[in-house]
Amino acid sequence: MKKASATADALAYLILGVLAVTMLGPFVWMALASLRSKTEFFTTSGALFPSGIHWENYIQAWTTVPFGSFFLNSVLVAVTVTVAQLFTSSLAAYAFARMRFRGRDALFIAYLATMMVPTQVTMIPLFIMMVQLHWIDSYAALIVPFVASAYGCFLLRQFFLTIPEELEDAAAIDGAGPWSVYLRIILPLSRPALTAFGLIAFLGSWNSFIWPLIVINRPAMKTIPIGLQSLQGFYGDANWAVLMAGAVVAALPLIVIFLIAQKAFIEGITLTGLKA
Repeated sequence: MKKASATADALAYLILGVLAVTMLGPFVWMALASLRSKTEFFTTSGALFPSGIHWENYIQAWTTVPFGSFFLNSVLVAVTVTVAQLFTSSLAAYAFARMRFRGRDALFIAYLATMMVPTQVTMIPLFIMMVQLHWIDSYAALIVPFVASAYGCFLLRQFFLTIPEELEDAAAIDGAGPWSVYLRIILPLSRPALTAFGLIAFLGSWNSFIWPLIVINRPAMKTIPIGLQSLQGFYGDANWAVLMAGAVVAALPLIVIFLIAQKAFIEGITLTGLKA
């Protein structure tokens, strides 16, 4: 039995290792490709590592277009959207998980039903609203339409349901109201779920491409995904190594944030949804 268990574990680790290499392969190739020379990028030698290290690709990617402005815009928009979604989603999730009011379950189902509506369906009405509000080429157009998230509400509600109600009853006996319970009990105990959803929200906002492409025209207001398109437009098909350097810079903050918060992220995803 022990031998069979060890063999099964070894096979599982082997499969997981292959999957990990498969997932990491494109990122490793992108990082190495960003260090190649312009002429070496499309060589057919099959060598994985570049013959020389060309750090100037990163300098060109940063200085050819206002990459610093793109980066700051993405940070501002992604952080603001993430904080707003955490606040609104946690409030709505607390109401749906703990408060009793008529039509609560029907309202929750209707709220979740909005997740089934494709983004393309709401994009034109949203754009018309932005035009009428004179928000085109502004941070408001990039932030306000995304301050709430039905998915975040669902994710956090499922986690809130796993928190024992006895803790809230004890706090109520001590005179705590709904706001005190929400701020002092629910949120501190929900850090794994909040971290998991925060990473998902930040990732979605950081990588958003279609919506910023529609509502932003001024170069000074572009975010990193649109900035990479500008970099590609500047170079055409001439220098893909510089484009890979820009892509590495764009992906690096996401990788760093995930490495820092991966334990809480995995815990939040694992524990969420244990109770219907």
